[in-house]
Amino acid sequence: MRSAELDEFVERVNERTDIYSVVSRYVQLNQRGGRYWGCCPFHNEKTASFSVSTDKGLFYCFGCGAGGNVFKFLSLIENITYFEAVKLQAQRLGIELPKKKSSPEQERRRREERTLVKLNEEAQEFYHESLINTARGSVGRKYLEGRGITKETIETFRIGLAPEEWDSLLKKFTRQGYTPQQLETVGLIVKRKNSVGYYDRFRERVMIPICDVFGHVVGFGGRILTAETEATPKYLNTPETVLFNKRNLLFGLDKSNRAISSAGVAIVVEGYMDAISLFSAGIKNVVATLGTAFTPEHVKLILRYARKIIFCYDSDEAGQRATIRALPIVQQAGADVFIIKIPDGKDPDEFIRKHGKEAFEELIKNASTWIDYRIRHILANTEHSTAQGKIRALREILPIIVSADNRVTGDEYCKKIAAELVLDERLVIDEYRKALKQATKSEPIAAKRTKANDDEDLRIRMASEEILRMAWHETDTLDYVLTVLPKEIFNSCHKEIISWLETCAAQERRPDKISAAEELSEEANAELSRILLNGADELGKREIAIFEESIDILRQIVLMKEYYKLSAQAEKYIPNDETTYNKTVKEFLKIKEKVDNLKGNL
Repeated sequence: MRSAELDEFVERVNERTDIYSVVSRYVQLNQRGGRYWGCCPFHNEKTASFSVSTDKGLFYCFGCGAGGNVFKFLSLIENITYFEAVKLQAQRLGIELPKKKSSPEQERRRREERTLVKLNEEAQEFYHESLINTARGSVGRKYLEGRGITKETIETFRIGLAPEEWDSLLKKFTRQGYTPQQLETVGLIVKRKNSVGYYDRFRERVMIPICDVFGHVVGFGGRILTAETEATPKYLNTPETVLFNKRNLLFGLDKSNRAISSAGVAIVVEGYMDAISLFSAGIKNVVATLGTAFTPEHVKLILRYARKIIFCYDSDEAGQRATIRALPIVQQAGADVFIIKIPDGKDPDEFIRKHGKEAFEELIKNASTWIDYRIRHILANTEHSTAQGKIRALREILPIIVSADNRVTGDEYCKKIAAELVLDERLVIDEYRKALKQATKSEPIAAKRTKANDDEDLRIRMASEEILRMAWHETDTLDYVLTVLPKEIFNSCHKEIISWLETCAAQERRPDKISAAEELSEEANAELSRILLNGADELGKREIAIFEESIDILRQIVLMKEYYKLSAQAEKYIPNDETTYNKTVKEFLKIKEKVDNLKGNL
């Protein structure tokens, strides 16, 4: 539960913070029409759509939809939590942080986690020193040099070497006071199966520290320097621990996030050696998965910095399957997705060592769209020299084109497919139209609503925004709004804002930017920021008139929905139930009369 002391601290930091001063550290801003404008730091753009209002203490990007108060900006740009952003700004202003009271159990867990992170960081230094400052490190240095890894990159990633002895790390760290249980907890040692004691998990391997987004060492990856066997795999990662979860980690993100944000694109590779090779060659906006499939958690991490994602997995069959599995995850998250297929069956590491940075940048420039990639993959993996094979390939390809949801694009792809499969172009287009029609039939309500009600959706959204502006200034108006309008007329984001405003009113507190940022979802907070940024600071006659007109617009839409519903019901009663038919007609005619009266007011 929040304390009064904590609230007072946040308010004190907020009062002493000027949003322009904070944002201008990261974004070049120019004043225009009472606001400051610049290119958004959260997505790649050439035209400035990022707006800052010093009067309202809010920012909003009309390009990507990011928005909120100054602490929300800091949390996004620094990739930290909201309260960490408050603390960061407090430190910059020289405001002392309040001492937080914790339970003994919470304190114990925090101390234990800090100890484990410290243990990993000391292990990182142990491996690093073993690589660069010992005679036995020469084999590791030679290996890295052969892969084109520079000394600068070795220092940047703190790459190390695990000695070949079975217990060198175990002995060193137990002498320093760490227990075997702690070493086992972070995955540095393994319990012997048939005898008492432990041994080092990593031996005779080049060691790659794996960090979270804050740069804390949470695990390691080791690449073997001797011959690979079934018992000694080429790559070995830290097992799942309290610190290490592969689903939530992307190798190199702590080093590459600024480059990703600047370029507006993240390149995703399969392994940390691929990422290190690209980084060493000057391709800095790269991250790697850690021996696991690409997950929704991974795409969320990347979308903090860029909306464009380029997959560059190995060109072998396993790499291509992994790419195809990743595509729907990225598309569902709303990212722009492209794919690089390395020529000649090479992996990214091998390609860049052989051809260099410029050749790889050319691959980036010519990355395929997901549609082109899927089509090429199908054509490469189906036998389409026969008539039957051509039909099978066409049936696999058509749903992909239909899912693109663009008639012009679809027709263009039909021409390409006809040429690839040596089929009559008219035949392919006809089959595409049939598939498109079938897909439309499968979701008739959604399809019709999308095409027929775009204007209505816009009217609802604009009217809803005016109502929310009024409710922000005068929360009491919500009672009236929800008396005359069903909550269902509002979209999910606006409903969340309304529910939050109702909570504020029930708790007899004024809504403010700080509590909005802390209590609303990121989407709802950004939407509220945009609405307030575009409205007046104070209510006047004009704002009240617009509010009343917006209520009437939504009432009219609600009534018309009911009218059409009853009209459809009446048609069902025509053949066999004249009484119910007449009753239903009277009801929808009354509704029509109310609609006409409302139209007279608009």
